[in-house]
Amino acid sequence: MPDHVLITGGAGFIGTRLARRFVDAGHTVTVLDSLIPQVHGSDPQSTSPLLRSLDGIADVIEGTVTSTDDLRTALEGATIVVHLAAETGTGQSMYEIDRYVDANVGGTAKLLDLLTNEAHAVTRLVIASSRSIYGEGAYRTEDGRIVYPPHRAEADMAAGDFAVHISGEGALEMVPTDEQAKLHPSSVYGITKQMQEALIMTVAPTIGIEPVSLRYQNVYGPGQSLKNPYTGILSIFSTLVRQGKDINIFEDGLESRDFVYIDDVVESTFLAATLPSAAGHTINVGSGVATTVNDVVEALFDAFGTRVPTTITGNYRLGDIRHNVADTRVLRDVLGYEPQTDFRTGVARFVEWVKTEPVEDSGYERSLQEMAERSLLK
Repeated sequence: MPDHVLITGGAGFIGTRLARRFVDAGHTVTVLDSLIPQVHGSDPQSTSPLLRSLDGIADVIEGTVTSTDDLRTALEGATIVVHLAAETGTGQSMYEIDRYVDANVGGTAKLLDLLTNEAHAVTRLVIASSRSIYGEGAYRTEDGRIVYPPHRAEADMAAGDFAVHISGEGALEMVPTDEQAKLHPSSVYGITKQMQEALIMTVAPTIGIEPVSLRYQNVYGPGQSLKNPYTGILSIFSTLVRQGKDINIFEDGLESRDFVYIDDVVESTFLAATLPSAAGHTINVGSGVATTVNDVVEALFDAFGTRVPTTITGNYRLGDIRHNVADTRVLRDVLGYEPQTDFRTGVARFVEWVKTEPVEDSGYERSLQEMAERSLLK
């Protein structure tokens, strides 16, 4: 039977593609989105291709999850809710704490409060959680034990030692982090995502709603904001390449992330929302492959067919982690899905799209200045 799907934050990078996936499968979609300028520009109707892509696809409600009235309107008739709405950006979260907590935690609390206390038709609630809740993630000791290191010490990083350490242990080897790992986020953003997930996975079953938590890794691909300096290094570095500007690489360039292509994220989310087998599960959504920042830069240069000067600066941001890569066995076993797009292929598709977009100021330098002024960038 067709469902009526509410996607909060649905006018964003992931939400717009997800809306189309649901509609293509015969479902009806409502989108609730605050259309913030950081993502959509000052006049979203004319400056946001993401918003325009929803024309004829979804009923778009401009509103916020921090408003009970907006949520109540958006929930009318909904049978599935995919909760994407959140302020994003690890660095920015460290100095816009109230805004991040209000939107991410407060908005989730309001959603659950309505679902608990008012009549509705919702049977499945999917939360877009994040790999950031793992902090440094899983490592193996020299004698084979799996451990979860604490946040890196500023004194070590100031001395150029960017590795993770545990007192009394020798060298640690990063291994894929599974869903049973210790949760110890190192940023305000990560804390809010952990709280979102905990609220939904705790409350939803008590009111007869099936919860699913998806811990997204670093999502990228065509449609990603090139103006928002908090969307990730692929967008930031792409803009610098097109402007002919130098790329400054933090730490030693060997820090790594799990980059997962947008189409794989959309399909995983669609399956999590619709498959009976997904109910109650927490699932990593990633590629299962670690890619270093140096490798990201080389992949972009190859895709653009040009290079700009690069400098490994040794700078670092407080709240950043060293490595993280997802263990994707639950994704495969529960959803029956394996990511289809490898990093080099995904970057090539991303760059082909980037070339069709206007070159705009990303605000990257301004974001670095804001962090440096608050002693968060060293």
